[in-house]
Amino acid sequence: MNIQRIHHVAYRCIDAKDTVKFYTDLLDMEFLLAIAEDKVPSTQEPDPYMHVFLDAGQGNVLAFFEIPTANAMGRDLNTPQWVQHIAFELADMQALLAAKDKLIAANIKVLGPTDHTIFKSIYFFDPSGHRIELAVNTAQPGMLDELKRVAPAMLEEWARTKKAPQHAAWLHSGEKFTGPNESKGEQK
Repeated sequence: MNIQRIHHVAYRCIDAKDTVKFYTDLLDMEFLLAIAEDKVPSTQEPDPYMHVFLDAGQGNVLAFFEIPTANAMGRDLNTPQWVQHIAFELADMQALLAAKDKLIAANIKVLGPTDHTIFKSIYFFDPSGHRIELAVNTAQPGMLDELKRVAPAMLEEWARTKKAPQHAAWLHSGEKFTGPNESKGEQK
């Protein structure tokens, strides 16, 4: 299999027109197209819908379905609200702070910037209650390579213990990243 990229990611929305307005006005996405049917093409079920597509940059497409005949839209109450989210990358901190100001001016409640060491981000909700993250990469040289290096060991330890492995504790501990092995106090 040779996956090229994500073709699109689709979510449900409460109101397609409000959703398009939010993403075009506040996140500067381009409204690409709309598809509406009275039957679901894959199943032939009678279920009218509006399917809208937005350009999230560099060929990434974000799509939404408004389904007026379905039960009211909700969220997974067994999953914390912070878990499921859509994250978009911005160019730099200046763009992130400008986006925050734009959102606040539109009366959107914004959390952050939050420092994740390898990126900084802000969080807010769209009109349908989807959590949105805008992020700026801030990783120093070697950080991403080190995270990739320790990822298999972290996953194995997590699978056994269900406790946070400490291989990359430097991400949120305030400890200075010094590179592979050194960050754990080992000599090269």
